[in-house]
Amino acid sequence: MLISIKNQILNVHQRVFIYGRMIKFSHTIFALPFALSAVVMAWRDHEVAILDLIWILLAMVGARSAAMGFNRIVDADIDAKNPRTLIREIPSGILSRKDAALFVIGSSALFIFSAAMLGRLCFILSFPVLFFLLFYSITKRFTKYCHLYLGFAISLAPLGAWIAITDSISLSVISLTLALMTYIAGFDILYACQDIDFDRENKLFSMPSKLGAEKSMIISSMLHLLTFIFLIIMHFTYGMHPVFFLFLIAIGLLLIAEHRIVRPDNLEKIDIAFFNINSLISVLLFIGVAVQAGMGLL
Repeated sequence: MLISIKNQILNVHQRVFIYGRMIKFSHTIFALPFALSAVVMAWRDHEVAILDLIWILLAMVGARSAAMGFNRIVDADIDAKNPRTLIREIPSGILSRKDAALFVIGSSALFIFSAAMLGRLCFILSFPVLFFLLFYSITKRFTKYCHLYLGFAISLAPLGAWIAITDSISLSVISLTLALMTYIAGFDILYACQDIDFDRENKLFSMPSKLGAEKSMIISSMLHLLTFIFLIIMHFTYGMHPVFFLFLIAIGLLLIAEHRIVRPDNLEKIDIAFFNINSLISVLLFIGVAVQAGMGLL
């Protein structure tokens, strides 16, 4: 009896790990700090209940899980052809399309329910937001601007968090949203440089496959320059404490470092740029927003 229960717990743990790996749950760290930053910013003039924060976190987990799960289903045949992605869960046979579909349905339900718990407006907006998130998986079939679309879809996270708390929109949160959009699009372009030849052979659209690595990296650097500009705009429109500017400088230096270590003729360090540097940027932003909020209370 005890062995049976232990095996069941082990199986559940394994399934959770497999699904988490399928959707690259660790990559949540890119957008989540932006959403939490919006919550901290909203907290200055609005009460933030613990339950609201919990529902925001669950909504983010549900939305991202649904989007990534759907992407894995739609791209399963393509992933099976690409040496870099053929070990993913569906192409390798670890999960079936049916398993992934049930996961997407459950994640979508979690997102919609969590949004409903945050209010009527959030519930209504959850449906177009879910559509935007899922539709990204189709964009690589017809437009090289898929990276910008991905940035747009993910950038809805801080805007949604702000609306959940305030039922309004402000210039500062729009600046934060645009910062996330250009930030995501910029490093997604860099990441896509790994698949230039594969995308061309399979008639898939991406900036690197259509414009080449060199031009695409220039566009990526311009997008990250816009990221920095939008964060500066947020700094002034929100009325951040001056200490936040120190974090902006650190973020700017990290963005520069990212484009220094990834070159058109050398993509060996792209994983360092993609995960290590970008995750550090996101965390630094949240810490900066939290610290300046604390300084403002002194």
